[in-house]
Amino acid sequence: MNLIVSINNKTEKLTSAFTLHHWLLASSTFSCILLLARMIATASIEYIFLPWNLFLAFIPYFIAKRMIANVSLIEHKIKRVFLLASWLLFIPNSFYIITDLYHITHVHTAPKWFDLLLVFSFAWNGLVAGIISVQKIELILKIILNKTFSFITMLCIMWLCGFGIYIGRYLRFNSWDVITNPFSLISEIITLLFYPLQNTLAWSMTGCYAIFMTLVYYTIKKLGDTTKAAA
Repeated sequence: MNLIVSINNKTEKLTSAFTLHHWLLASSTFSCILLLARMIATASIEYIFLPWNLFLAFIPYFIAKRMIANVSLIEHKIKRVFLLASWLLFIPNSFYIITDLYHITHVHTAPKWFDLLLVFSFAWNGLVAGIISVQKIELILKIILNKTFSFITMLCIMWLCGFGIYIGRYLRFNSWDVITNPFSLISEIITLLFYPLQNTLAWSMTGCYAIFMTLVYYTIKKLGDTTKAAA
């Protein structure tokens, strides 16, 4: 019995030593190992884009993490605006990676169960990184704004993420097109805004993804609060 208690205590200490950041990195590493194994087994690079999409998904995560860790970045108005704008530019990538599940139906070189796990694991890591990122930004907004305005801002951010997912998946624009190809991007957005009835796919997809991401975000957030209360 003492041996079992000792093992449980050591296991609990080892587990608690790993932060959420460490578990996220471990999960992302596992996804990359799955991809490497698939590439070796099938001699193909069909899902080679997944690590890149995951890297883009992590950019807003690291921006938000850096801001929380360094209060001076929040207090300095110019730095704060620049970092929040950069974060807003890249945050749709964290949720866009969900749409990589589309590719499963078009690839047949490996078992479907493996490809489902592979793509979903990348999508999950991007989604978690996005949720953590949004949560950190919400904390910052509560400092800058009041609670009501921060909640409204969060809803707007989720709507922009849904819109960004559509733009990325169907119009094939990337975050950096804001700088490298702004006129084409603005032209497409104006068309969507002024002709909504001719672009029902865009707005229905934007709305559905925005609602889903909002529900996922606040569900996981409340789940965390419940876990803390039970501890």
